[in-house]
Amino acid sequence: MSDFEFVFVLYSLVLGLSLVELLNGLGRTVEFKLAQQAGDRAFSLGVLTPLLALFVILDLLSFWIFAWIVQEHVVAERFTVLGVLVFASAYFLASRLVFPSDPQNFTELDTHYFRVRRVVFGMLLLMVAVQWLFLLSIPSISDRLITPASIGATAVLVVLMLAGMAFSGKCANIAVLGLLIARYLVIYAM
Repeated sequence: MSDFEFVFVLYSLVLGLSLVELLNGLGRTVEFKLAQQAGDRAFSLGVLTPLLALFVILDLLSFWIFAWIVQEHVVAERFTVLGVLVFASAYFLASRLVFPSDPQNFTELDTHYFRVRRVVFGMLLLMVAVQWLFLLSIPSISDRLITPASIGATAVLVVLMLAGMAFSGKCANIAVLGLLIARYLVIYAM
């Protein structure tokens, strides 16, 4: 087993649990929505929380792909394993916050989005910063990956997440989330 395989097992396990947490939250919320409809009670999924979930999934996948790109630079040592655990755990916590534990406490899930968006975006921004610090610490990677295109794509990501944290209107947040999702779809299509 290579160093990368050893470390990646932990990384992929926790990131996989993050994905499961998002899907579990969506399933729990949709199940509640269907139960409310059957009982003629008002509950709206809204659009913001599902869009946030989709964005977090796409962002999570980008970090999974990132691990593959840096695999030859991964060394199985205590600091690396601890760093991977902290990094992936931050993703799990961000994923856990996207959907509420008790959707019955809401009549519209957009309310939940406005309660958690700053924390979720803040955690994702912190992980982007950690990723860039890691990239800059390895000259062979920074020479290849630190390009105007990657700097521009990251700047767009950061600006849009900061906008998502700052904007208070529903339409503005829908636009920000739509642009964040579109950014990843364009990158993945390349």
